[in-house]
Amino acid sequence: MIRFDDVQIFVHTAELGSFSEAARRLNIAPAHASACVQRLEKALGARLFTRSTRSMQLSDAGERYLPHARLMLSAHAQGQQALSAGRAALSGPLRISASSDFGRNLLLPWLDDFQHQHPDVSLHVRISDRSVDLVREPLDAAVRYGALQDSSLLALPLAGHNRRALCAAPSYVERHGAPARVEDLRRHNCLRYVWSEQIHERWRFTLPGGDRTVAVTGNRVSDDADLVRRWAIAGEGLIYKSRLDLIPDLAAGRLVEILSPDHCEPAPLHLLCAHRAQLTPAMTQLHGFLRQRCTALLDGYRGDTDSP
Repeated sequence: MIRFDDVQIFVHTAELGSFSEAARRLNIAPAHASACVQRLEKALGARLFTRSTRSMQLSDAGERYLPHARLMLSAHAQGQQALSAGRAALSGPLRISASSDFGRNLLLPWLDDFQHQHPDVSLHVRISDRSVDLVREPLDAAVRYGALQDSSLLALPLAGHNRRALCAAPSYVERHGAPARVEDLRRHNCLRYVWSEQIHERWRFTLPGGDRTVAVTGNRVSDDADLVRRWAIAGEGLIYKSRLDLIPDLAAGRLVEILSPDHCEPAPLHLLCAHRAQLTPAMTQLHGFLRQRCTALLDGYRGDTDSP
């Protein structure tokens, strides 16, 4: 028979990398943590860790079992929340990953407002322009742009009609002019960013004559899209990224749109979860809250641009 405490200790050990660290986190003896994992291995009939005198890592069986163990802990937490559903206040942890630009400049102040409304909710926010594995990593959700690559994930729409925007600072346009056609981008300094080890340097457009992709170059590239946006504001080149991220800069006049939004690549925004079991009351409320904020931001700015 599998015991819940054994599963909990296994998950903590896998995440922290040792029995001693897991024991410290759970305030138990390391020997007890080791015994609990051995008991779980016996119940499952599989070795969950590969151990040596110097290191310990998940076995192949442990790698396969870990997401199911996390799901078991999540279901247990949901059961506890269901028993206390009579309470009006939301509570519990929200572990969220977001890209650098959206995360720092839009999501963080929105999360401040959300937590002020629900002070019993605790936040763990990871900001990164790397793709995260929601099945293997200890995260509840990720806020991500673009088409859904993994069909097994649960995608909750936040801004389904969002698109990219081709923009530059007024100072850049004054010095170098604006590209008259998308092909002219090859003669401009295009600021590029890295997403999951890939440089975003093939810019796709949805023009009246059909989709067109332009391979661009430039003298600056970064693995932090927020930094690339700052370069654009400083007049260092053209930028092509989510319009949602750029609306504050467009509204303030720090950037201007070069191309009609209808001719730019779709960039829908979703809140992604690995399992439906992660849709706790707090997560459901957060989804509705963020969707409302995204809609208000997009609807509140109407920029006028002329197509090249």
